[in-house]
Amino acid sequence: MAFVHLDVVRFYTLLICAVFSSVSSNAEIKVNPPQDFEIVDPGYLGYLCLQWQPPLSLENFEECTVEYELKYRNIDSEDWKTIITKNLHYKDGFDLNKGIEAKIHTLLPPHCTNGSKVQSLWSEATYWIAPQGNQETKIQEMDCVYYNWQYLYCSWKPGMGVHFNTSYQLFYWYDGLDHATQCAEYIQVDGQNIGCRFPYLEASDYKDFYICVNGSSDSDPVRPSYFIFQLQNIVKPLPPDYLIITVKNSEEVNLKWATPNGPIPAKCFIYEIEFTEDDTTWVTTTVENELHTTRISNKSQQLCFSVRSKVNIYCSDDGIWSEWSGKQCWKGLLWRKRSLLSSGHILLTQ
Repeated sequence: MAFVHLDVVRFYTLLICAVFSSVSSNAEIKVNPPQDFEIVDPGYLGYLCLQWQPPLSLENFEECTVEYELKYRNIDSEDWKTIITKNLHYKDGFDLNKGIEAKIHTLLPPHCTNGSKVQSLWSEATYWIAPQGNQETKIQEMDCVYYNWQYLYCSWKPGMGVHFNTSYQLFYWYDGLDHATQCAEYIQVDGQNIGCRFPYLEASDYKDFYICVNGSSDSDPVRPSYFIFQLQNIVKPLPPDYLIITVKNSEEVNLKWATPNGPIPAKCFIYEIEFTEDDTTWVTTTVENELHTTRISNKSQQLCFSVRSKVNIYCSDDGIWSEWSGKQCWKGLLWRKRSLLSSGHILLTQ
C-alpha cells in the first residue's frame, strides 16, 4: 500500500511539473506591438490611411506569417470596426467633423506558439482636425440630390450670424480623382455661394463621395463641415409619363405607364401609385410599370391615377421619390356613351 501511495504522489508531482513547465514555456513567448503606428491624412476630405511598421525582435518568428488586429472608430461611436490584416496599412473613410481613434496589436499564429494564442500589447493613435471658428459659423441644412442619376446638385444655408462678407467654398473627392477638387459652378444668392452644380462625375457610383464646405471671412474664422455619401443613394429620378388607363367589362382596370427617361435601368425602379375612385383614394407600390385592379363600385363615375418613381433596393440602399406624374382619368359617363357603340373595352390617353 505504501508503494501505491508513493506512485500516486509521484504521478501528481510529475503532472503538476508538466503543467507549470507548459505555462512557463508559453509565458516566455512574447511579441512586441507594431512600431510607428499613425493616422495619415492625404487630403482626401476624410479618406485616411492607418499605417505602421513591423514590431521589433521578430528574429525568432522569421518563418511565421505575422498578422495585425486593427480597431478604429470615430470617437463618439459605440462600435469599433475590426480588421485582421497581414499588410502594413489600411485605408477607410471617416467623419472629419469628429475625432478618430485607432489601436493595433500584433498576432502570432498558433503553429508558431505551440498552439497558444499570443498577442502583443496595443499601440494607439488618434487624429482630429483642430476646430476653428464657432460652431454657429458652419453651413446649415446641407442637401445633395443626384437628379436622374446624371446631375448632382448640393445646396446649403449660411451659418447663423455670420458676417455678410463670409464666402463658402465646396471641395469634393472620390476614388478616381487625383486630388480634392473645388466646385466649378456655384449657385449664388446676393453674391454668396449657397450651392454647387457638379460636372459629369465619371465612375463615381457605388463609391464613398466626400465633401467639405469651408469658408472665409474678414471678421471671424468659419468652421468647415464634412459629409460622406454614395451617389446612388441620393438619386431622384424623373416621374413616369405616358400614363394609360384601360377599363374592360366595366370592372377590370389596367394602369400602365412608361419607364422614366434617362440612364437608370428599368430593373432599378420601384413605383408608387395613387389611385382614386370617386372620393376613395388608396396607394400601393410595384416594381412593374403596370398594375391590374378592379373598380370598387360599378356606380363610380371617375377613376384617376398618378405615379412616382424611386430607385429600388436592388440598385441602392436608399433613394428619393420623384415628383408625381400628371393624373390620368377615366370618366364613367364617357365610358357608357362609347359602350353603346362598341362593347368590350375603352382606352383613354391624355
